[in-house]
Amino acid sequence: MFSVLPYSLYIIGMLVFRNLFISFLAVMLSSCEKTEMTTLSVTATAYNAVEHQTKVGNSRLTAWGDLLEDGVKAVAVSRDLIALGLDHNEEIEIEGLDGTFIVKDKMNARWTRKIDIFMGMDEEAAKEYGKRQVKIRFNQKDRPNDKFSR
Repeated sequence: MFSVLPYSLYIIGMLVFRNLFISFLAVMLSSCEKTEMTTLSVTATAYNAVEHQTKVGNSRLTAWGDLLEDGVKAVAVSRDLIALGLDHNEEIEIEGLDGTFIVKDKMNARWTRKIDIFMGMDEEAAKEYGKRQVKIRFNQKDRPNDKFSR
């Protein structure tokens, strides 16, 4: 009489081993990129997709080549923040605002420690936001060239 039990136990054992191995690989790969939340105080302003605030031609085209649409939670960052690791497509949290924002644009080199929040075509909302000091939070990624790397 043939028993399926040993073969079934073998299959179950192989599946358990495979799942453990996949979990081990996931942990190892995720630990390769070191991340830690960083908080910085910056000056925050708001801007709109209008030529007198951005550039002539296509006011929705960012310096990195993205096209901004109304409703997208995007920010432009000063170049010193880019050097600190707050790079293109990084997610940030902004004190006083809900949700996360994506770094989609970079500012003129004359600005330092500053973010500009994209508010589509709503110039009144941008004026109402004004200029303020806020704290931003983002994942500090260990990259070879940024200033947060150890």
